[in-house]
Amino acid sequence: MNHSFYSETQIDNGPLVLSHAMPHSQSVALGIFINVGSRDEIERLSGITHALEHMLFKGTDQMDVHQLAEKLDDLGGNANAFTSRERTCFHLHVLHEHWLEALDILMQMVREPALPEAEWQREREVIYAEMAMVEDTPEEWVMDQHLESLFPDHSLGRPVLGTHASLSSFSTEDLSNYLQHWYNAPRLLIVAAGNIDHNALIDAVGDVSWGGKSEAEARIAAVPMASGVQALPRAGEQAQIIASFPGIVAASEQRPVAWLANQVLGGGMSSTLFREIREKRGLAYGVGSHLNALSDTGTWSITCGTEPKRAAECVDLLSGLLHGFASQISSDELERSKRQLQVQFRMGLDSVEGQMLYLGSRLDEQHLLSPRQWLERVQEVDVEAVRLWASEQLSTSALWSVAAPEQSLAQICDRIRL
Repeated sequence: MNHSFYSETQIDNGPLVLSHAMPHSQSVALGIFINVGSRDEIERLSGITHALEHMLFKGTDQMDVHQLAEKLDDLGGNANAFTSRERTCFHLHVLHEHWLEALDILMQMVREPALPEAEWQREREVIYAEMAMVEDTPEEWVMDQHLESLFPDHSLGRPVLGTHASLSSFSTEDLSNYLQHWYNAPRLLIVAAGNIDHNALIDAVGDVSWGGKSEAEARIAAVPMASGVQALPRAGEQAQIIASFPGIVAASEQRPVAWLANQVLGGGMSSTLFREIREKRGLAYGVGSHLNALSDTGTWSITCGTEPKRAAECVDLLSGLLHGFASQISSDELERSKRQLQVQFRMGLDSVEGQMLYLGSRLDEQHLLSPRQWLERVQEVDVEAVRLWASEQLSTSALWSVAAPEQSLAQICDRIRL
């Protein structure tokens, strides 16, 4: 099936395949998306999705870990993967003449990983080191604490990396069982962007056995977001502040309105937060707002780092800005945000990796609009729609998390206006 900018084919008893032809490109970006993430884990197996992502680079039935690493290096491109709360993705970016070999390697990794016990014992230590990096990064540490309180007693609130206790408890048999359960159609999506032919892509994907289809099980529904103030004692030279309001779901029709509201609030150097918090008062080096959209829930979050002695002043200003933000959005700010989004979307059209990752969002909806079609929708948004959406979101209860030295916490938290 051909859409406005991509081709799509459902392989019989196999994955859905999408491609975006960029015939003048010198390269091809390939990705295999699996519709599983940390929110799909039971508590005992917390972190297993991310652990499996690591382990798929540790060899296949045809190549041991060293042979696989050498193969990936021989291709001379970029090999990577990521795990989020709802997705796992393995992707390669190679010269166009090597895409068939790269695809074969990716499919081997997903279909027949070796999962050797000795490698798991070593890789678990690597993930422990990754956890330590998060502990040492205040912005990441406080976000993990924030999400745990935002989605209480739910897998959405647990860290993607899991915990020391959970990682130490599961085995390669657990990894294999988890792969068998989740890594099959209809949870698989294979995408490619660049100098590639769609028919050649579906021939290559269709030439291998995918084990048939299994029924897709429904995710456990998200819980309502919590609200209030979370005080987190943490020594350091900076206080970290996060406030999260309801946002949008991944397939929301309100995306253009939400993108524009977020851009005006904290999306650039001319945004309200950057101008008022950093430029006018020098209260923070980093301040901004962020939309995180999932399949059935979403957040609109404000993040800021400031000196503990100025954190109370910063929180007071943040609270005031948020309360008055929606009604003060101007037509000039909206038009500037539209131009900023236009630049971001159009520059993204040049990136084969960016286009490949965009195709992965097909897991969220029945068909994709092109970036140019989204730009047309962005241009149609008027200032009253943005004001209304921002007012509705910011008038709901939020969860504020503040991490700061214990002696400063009470004074900071007392300045938050709920």
